[in-house]
Amino acid sequence: MNLFKTQTGEFTLNRYPLQKNNPLQAWDAADEYLLSYINEQNCLGKKPNILIINDNFGALTVSLAPYNPLSISDSYLSQHAILENIKLNQVNPAEITLNNTLAPLNGVYDIIIIKIPKNLAMLEDELFRIRNHCNKETRILAGAMTKHIHTSTLKLFERIIGPTKSTLARKKSRLIISKFDSALKPGDSPYPSQYSSDLSNDTYLNHANVFSREKLDIGSRFMLQHIPQNKNYEKILDLACGNGVLGIAAAKANPQAQVTFVDESFMAIESAKHNVKKILTTQNETCFKFRVTDCLQGIDKNAFDLILNNPPFHQQHVVGDFIAQQMFRESKEKLKSGGELWIVANRHLGYHTKLKRLFGNCQTVSGNKKFVILKSVKR
Repeated sequence: MNLFKTQTGEFTLNRYPLQKNNPLQAWDAADEYLLSYINEQNCLGKKPNILIINDNFGALTVSLAPYNPLSISDSYLSQHAILENIKLNQVNPAEITLNNTLAPLNGVYDIIIIKIPKNLAMLEDELFRIRNHCNKETRILAGAMTKHIHTSTLKLFERIIGPTKSTLARKKSRLIISKFDSALKPGDSPYPSQYSSDLSNDTYLNHANVFSREKLDIGSRFMLQHIPQNKNYEKILDLACGNGVLGIAAAKANPQAQVTFVDESFMAIESAKHNVKKILTTQNETCFKFRVTDCLQGIDKNAFDLILNNPPFHQQHVVGDFIAQQMFRESKEKLKSGGELWIVANRHLGYHTKLKRLFGNCQTVSGNKKFVILKSVKR
């Protein structure tokens, strides 16, 4: 099930986070199509300078490791998966370079391979970032399952990069092939963007891959009306912090507390850092910590009095509650005895049952027709 066969070899690839009896593969038909097309077109003859963008679990990076690619992603979890799959296949880590999407690019690339992300704003920002690193010889290839490629996707490539076409479908996947046009004047990337919160009159900066970057999402809006305040809170953690809106509100309500912001998105953490600095101007910078990691990996155990969480319910295009359940389990581990986990979630997800099973208790703080705020205490 986890053996990935390509023209460059056969590789064992795991999907992360690891789950028992996971029916999903660490690659899809678009990964296969991209690698097959590159081989068919003899793109690898002179050891080209390769840039890989949004490789989810390492299928592209591991397969092309002999060509010393640069692989960039906004996801800590994707980078972790790539490193683990490199080790699993006994690939020399020195053969690849990993970086986050915000890091500057250098030079011109011969081949740029993009797995099309769920977030079109992210794709738009990435296309602006690569434009200055192309020339007329650069091969720009993108891939996704056919259902995730739309007219708007093609128009982004045409507007920012140049003439663009799509291939015939293979195994329900499709490629986009774009040719760099140096004469195009697409302007500058509109990211990061900003919005002002009508609840606090604060302005929040948001990089392209931040959840609800255009306005305050309705789940966080509801949670902000119920941020807990307790003079005994010493350490607070905003889990899956996004732009930091919940953690910032908690810091305002509990100025004596140290607040830690955690997310697996590099763009989210950079947004949160900026917003904390601009909004919480009266508080000492040493009161705030920032961490890019998978859920709460590497965070101290039994350390926090309060964890706030607006949990995601998807990983790329895969919908499920497995990430939320991981967050709940790890939150219990990181809370002090008597520490509290507060979450806001869609009512229909039934998280109260899972929290009660895990913590032995779950209290409904508030609810409306769509959302519920739940609180569990570590005994």
